[in-house]
Amino acid sequence: MALGSPQHEHPFSHLIDTIRSDQYEELRFFNPQKLSDDRYEKLPFCMRVLLESAIRKCDGFYVKTEDVSNILDWQTQQNQAEVVFSPARVLLQDFTGIPAMVDLAAMRDALAKQGVDPNLVNPRCPTDLIVDHSLQIDYSKCAIQSPSVPVDDSHGAAVRSPAGRPSPRGSHCTGQRPGHRGGCSKVSCSDAPTGRTAAVQIENTPLLCPFHLQPVSEPETMIRNQEMELTRNKERLQFFKWCSKAFKNINVVPPDINTVHQVNLEYLCQVVQEGEGFIYPDSVVGTDSHTTMINGLGILGWGVGGIESEAVMLGQPVSLTLPQVVGCKLVGTINPLATSIDIVLGITKHLRQAGIGGKFVEFFGPGVPQLSAPDRTTIANMCPEYSATVSFFPVDDITLQHFKHTICSEEKLVVLEDYLKAIKLFRTYGDQSEEPQYSQVIEMNLSSIVPHVSGPKRPQDRVAVTCMKEDFINCLNEKVGFKGFHISKDKQATLVPFLHEGAEYNLSHGSVVIAAVISCTNNCNPSVMLAAGLLAKKAVEAGLTVKPYIRTSLVPGSGTVTHYLNTSGVLPFLRKLGFEVVGYGCATCVGNTAPLPESVVDAIKQGDLVACGVLSGNRHLEGRLCDCVRANYLASPPLVVAYAIAGTVSINLETEPLGVNSEGKDVYLRDIWPSKEEVNHTEENIVIASMFKELKNRMETKEVCAPQSIDSAYPLLFLGDKVTTDHISPAGSIARVSAAAKYLQSKRLTPREFNSYGARRGNDAVMTRGTFASIKLQNRLIGKTGPKTLHIPTGQTLDVFEAAERYQRDGVPLIILAGKEYGSGSSRDWAAKGPYLLGVRAVIAESFEKIHKNHLVGMGIAPLQFLPGQNADSLELCGKERFTINIPQELTPRQQLTVQTSTGKSFSVMALFENDMDVAFFRHGGILKYVARSLLL
Repeated sequence: MALGSPQHEHPFSHLIDTIRSDQYEELRFFNPQKLSDDRYEKLPFCMRVLLESAIRKCDGFYVKTEDVSNILDWQTQQNQAEVVFSPARVLLQDFTGIPAMVDLAAMRDALAKQGVDPNLVNPRCPTDLIVDHSLQIDYSKCAIQSPSVPVDDSHGAAVRSPAGRPSPRGSHCTGQRPGHRGGCSKVSCSDAPTGRTAAVQIENTPLLCPFHLQPVSEPETMIRNQEMELTRNKERLQFFKWCSKAFKNINVVPPDINTVHQVNLEYLCQVVQEGEGFIYPDSVVGTDSHTTMINGLGILGWGVGGIESEAVMLGQPVSLTLPQVVGCKLVGTINPLATSIDIVLGITKHLRQAGIGGKFVEFFGPGVPQLSAPDRTTIANMCPEYSATVSFFPVDDITLQHFKHTICSEEKLVVLEDYLKAIKLFRTYGDQSEEPQYSQVIEMNLSSIVPHVSGPKRPQDRVAVTCMKEDFINCLNEKVGFKGFHISKDKQATLVPFLHEGAEYNLSHGSVVIAAVISCTNNCNPSVMLAAGLLAKKAVEAGLTVKPYIRTSLVPGSGTVTHYLNTSGVLPFLRKLGFEVVGYGCATCVGNTAPLPESVVDAIKQGDLVACGVLSGNRHLEGRLCDCVRANYLASPPLVVAYAIAGTVSINLETEPLGVNSEGKDVYLRDIWPSKEEVNHTEENIVIASMFKELKNRMETKEVCAPQSIDSAYPLLFLGDKVTTDHISPAGSIARVSAAAKYLQSKRLTPREFNSYGARRGNDAVMTRGTFASIKLQNRLIGKTGPKTLHIPTGQTLDVFEAAERYQRDGVPLIILAGKEYGSGSSRDWAAKGPYLLGVRAVIAESFEKIHKNHLVGMGIAPLQFLPGQNADSLELCGKERFTINIPQELTPRQQLTVQTSTGKSFSVMALFENDMDVAFFRHGGILKYVARSLLL
């Protein structure tokens, strides 16, 4: 809408206000304060962000004045009114980003066939795509032995950034004159000689980045992993490069720069954005459930997954029911031994028990100023683990101090502060009369938090470090379930000797075989990473070591982390214990761990041992790290190092020694644990002022048919509770006997070239075959675990893909029967795309994870919920019936539908379309078809 036009005057033009600065003559903004409505100052701060967006974007079509009124009246409209939100930008990582870009390219083809200019298809909302999920740990420590792989250098064009947006620059492909260490930069590399050798050579062959085709220069372990990453993903990187040129308004960050969250925190976030002649609060939706991390800096954002994000990219707002906002009041004083991870996991458990699923959380109270900005982003990162949509920390003095050292010049800092104070988005804690009104208030005493780990199978199962040994023994005794392994007592003392590199070692229940300090939750926080480094330093000085068979790795969230670990002098000590930087990106968390030594695997199998992994991430579902590692624990980075030194989780770190030094003296955790004063001193004097400088240098169809009923559908799968997106669409390695492997072998690829499902997300043939390919899938139709199902007409047990292929060949529609929390876990668009391509028309479950439910709608799959008190068992469904679902032409949100079975039973389900937009997407067959048709009409 053009402001000032007499025919299209903005309905809230009377709220336009201005501020002045030395750098800018005048900055305009919409000031909700000028509404002169007392309800505004009673709104939670996150609701004020929604209100400002609704005011600014009000056009009478997507955003109506009624939306503004409803948000302002949030106290009475929460959980009732439907509103829309137009975020300032979209954030993609490559696993979910590549299908989004493939979809946009396909839309261009579709429009071209209709005689429409394909160049009309471009992101309308600024979009950043970060290539960070393709790293796999092939090499760690000094296990450098495979030959180098030649890389084609036939293309040398550089990537261009959108006008007006700075280009990130990496420290990988040099792109500079000989002798100068540079980065995988999106500035032009075309003037660099293509035959130049890297600073570190592998067999005299430089590693070239296929994104920019310039030599890479890094330590040997990292360069080996990069070599494999860049070679495996050459086609994907070339496609991303094409996208950065072909599409407007998209910014591509190459691999090995940073994880998506680090880039968002350190480079992309602006706090206050400027566009279309106005300044306004920064906000974002992203294709990763942990996009919420940005909430810690006072920037509203959450994960929506690939399909919904594509709609936002193309100019569609996000539709949501006005949420309840839970105020989390923090009181008390932080225990000196508690790290931010302990605080994170403490708050996670506290809020999970409070039952805040689908709600916004906003933190306030006297305890908040004790948390640094990195602490807050770490807490906000875990928001999906307690099922909240948002975990918001409003901007305050602590945040401003952080911005002063990181992204803001003094001039911008003044503008930011003046603007946020003008619209009442700046938080102070002195005057309780300024407290917003929340839907409910939950109080948490920070002094009650003690060091914990989480596991052995779920992040919500927390164990005090002092109780770890006792709890692990209990897990051995318990029946197989969320915690138990059911190991008979006569076998709990099993000791299996084995040889590794010529030396003999022993494995037992509880032995640590994977220890990973990895990206995502922790590495944005200097204090916990520095604590790990300082602990490593003291451990090495005390003569302690880590056994060489343990798969240790350090995957920082970004080069910034490596920079401050190196600058503070602790990186050599981490490396001495085996925690060497192996690359940048998501690795262990998504199952990209290199295979364990064969002797270790054989010993585990021989003794049927419950071997353990310890990692400082946010995901550790059973079997996710490695098939033979059954117990996995989330821990803070210093505890990961401590357990690696101990070599077992069956230890009381308070009373038992970690090991023995060269003099035969016992060394305890308390002897090497760094004090909070040591950590804070290192952080303040070395890290904060310099940690962001390196990154800034590196980063530079037309007719719509009415909904059709589903007639005589067979269940493809009959599933139970807690089916995660990992079960539906695995992200890890491709098993050699899987349907996807058979396909890749038919294309003459060797198993070494299979890569992972995550890296193959741009290939629908692989991803469709990988749908429901998890070895942990429990399908009641076959009564055992594995990626198989029953082809009901013939009674044959087949791969899920093969069964679906037969059904589609015979023209038979499919449904899925499931229990509670279907689609929980990481946001993953292929968990909806895959079933759609298999022919699934509906999922009938007891409950759904919200983001995944939205993905199903976005793909045109109906999410149907059993009525309260009912499920497949209570209805006596065996899963072999045929199901007919009657869908009326005039479908409405949350309408009850009738399901009839071939055995004569009939029952009702609730269609979980939350609003008219959901219904519209379903009628069109999904979001992409809806947007494509809107361009054609």
